[in-house]
Amino acid sequence: MTSAEAPITTVSTKGQVILPKPVRDHQHWSPGTRLTVEITPDGVLLKAAPHFAATVPAEVYGMLPKPAAPKTLNDMRAGIAAEARRRHARAAGMSDESN
Repeated sequence: MTSAEAPITTVSTKGQVILPKPVRDHQHWSPGTRLTVEITPDGVLLKAAPHFAATVPAEVYGMLPKPAAPKTLNDMRAGIAAEARRRHARAAGMSDESN
């Protein structure tokens, strides 16, 4: 949008501002979108708030539980074979239903 076509809005008595639809559409802001508000030398800057708080690896390392024991190669091979049998049975069942 250029400044010549900049939409105008009004601050309500409750301090609320309605962002014009073209602005919301352009930014992909749907109802409920949280925005950060920054005061800049040129005015006010609105940006979509991050979904999650910023973290560093040291703060979250080790948060998830570790599995009891790692899978062995035989465990992995057995899992792959079981999935292949399941898919093969499903494919065979689908061809039987089409007849």
